[in-house]
Amino acid sequence: MLAMLAAVEGEWSLMYLWLVVAFVVDGFDGPMARHFHVKKHAPQFDGVLLDLIIDYLTYVFIPAFALFKSGLMDGWTGWFAIIVITFTSALYFADTRMKTKDNSFSGFPGCWNMVIIVIFAVQPNFWVSFTMVAALAVAMFLPIKFVHPVRTVRWRWISLPMAVAWTFFAGWAAWVDFDPQSWAHWGLVATSIYLTLAGAAQQLIFQEKL
Repeated sequence: MLAMLAAVEGEWSLMYLWLVVAFVVDGFDGPMARHFHVKKHAPQFDGVLLDLIIDYLTYVFIPAFALFKSGLMDGWTGWFAIIVITFTSALYFADTRMKTKDNSFSGFPGCWNMVIIVIFAVQPNFWVSFTMVAALAVAMFLPIKFVHPVRTVRWRWISLPMAVAWTFFAGWAAWVDFDPQSWAHWGLVATSIYLTLAGAAQQLIFQEKL
């Protein structure tokens, strides 16, 4: 809610600082729930469903709103982006096949907060942003693996530090109000590329099938 209130006021840096806080919490809530056996002690609450609701708001809805209202994708491309992002993500989050056997994601997992902060930081030509949004929306429904930095065991020794580094660079970029001279942008782009392509690389190297 704090992120949404900041977005409504057009305070994009503050919005993303709150979304980074949410991203950090998201990294801990699952392991903590499993460690304290919440499913056993509070079976009336569906933790998976609760997680999906929160993730849709912080990973999809608020970033999509910010992308639309910021003007970084203007005119019809903005409408295309917000409709495609919210609709395809709703379908993806409801798909029972979203997780693979090794706890990775099948298809792009709707982490639009990670995509849109790169657009805010780098501010590429809107056609580049349009192509990126369209490609990732299609990738949500393709048999391409995307690693979960905490739960995917293979390469976790590098995926988890990359996720931590991404969080640091995202917070840094937002803290300096997406200053184009900031080194945070390069770190943000580099870590985003790894987290986006690591799963597909595993499929190619180890000849995995989803």
